Amino acid sequence: MPTFSKHFVQFSNFVAHASGKQLTFALAVFLTAVWGVTGPLFHYSDAWQLVINTGTTIVTFLMVFLIQNTQNRDGAAIQTKLDELIRASAAQNVYIGIEHLTDEELDELRAKCEARARSERSGDEAARRAQEKAAAAADRAAGIG
Repeated sequence: MPTFSKHFVQFSNFVAHASGKQLTFALAVFLTAVWGVTGPLFHYSDAWQLVINTGTTIVTFLMVFLIQNTQNRDGAAIQTKLDELIRASAAQNVYIGIEHLTDEELDELRAKCEARARSERSGDEAARRAQEKAAAAADRAAGIG
């Protein structure tokens, strides 16, 4: 079964990338235009309308699952990379795996991070002002200011 999984990953990556290309969009526009132009030929019949409706529904239905699969893999890969960066740095390891928390727990954690960032910014600002005062005092003592 790993062979099927590997082939599916390759196929889904290929289709996901191909579907985002300009040529694919142009092809879809061209096919839609051809369908529209053939309307008078088929007297705008129910079968004529059914062709575009069925085609777009099938493509949309399949693409939803294919793109979701691709995004899930990409998201997991990015999350793993971020976790490794956290683990290897001085950052808090408590953040590894937080993607499994509930929305409420994530909101609480985000609020704590924002509050810590605000306090660090205000601490940085206070340190900068103190540094400026010390530099000005040193300049006055040296007779520069």
